[in-house]
Amino acid sequence: MLVSRQIICPHCGGINRVPAEQPADAVRCGRCRTPLFSAKPIDVDAAALNKHIQQGDLPVLAQLWAPWCSSCVVMASAYEAAAYELEPDMRLVKLNSDAEPEMAARLRVQTIPTMILFSDGVEVARVSGGGVAGGISAWARARLADVQIRSSMRA
Repeated sequence: MLVSRQIICPHCGGINRVPAEQPADAVRCGRCRTPLFSAKPIDVDAAALNKHIQQGDLPVLAQLWAPWCSSCVVMASAYEAAAYELEPDMRLVKLNSDAEPEMAARLRVQTIPTMILFSDGVEVARVSGGGVAGGISAWARARLADVQIRSSMRA
């Protein structure tokens, strides 16, 4: 039984232990007192992305994008709508691949926009291009459900 979850603050990077029975969307950071969720994707650098993936307990959906990419611009509103639908069960982040080329290379991103879903610290799914723009929430939920089914079959 899950007693609490670690949720990373998108503002100060603080690690917050949130009781499982407490609605996460109503919680404020213990360090900076800002809400842990805003129903919008958060811009991150490589260090913040790593912290959300490695130290947080929420699945992370990361979009790698660049300001010059027209598909990324078109997809931005759909990604924001997905954050509204998926939070607080999933953290949505945006990483500018131009500003963080080493991280983009480490993640083997060759096309943008690329979305990568992480769960329990590992990549579980990815999609490149703007093809799922209208169905980001459904895509992320389905991929996460696939992972949970596979995990329960191994247990």
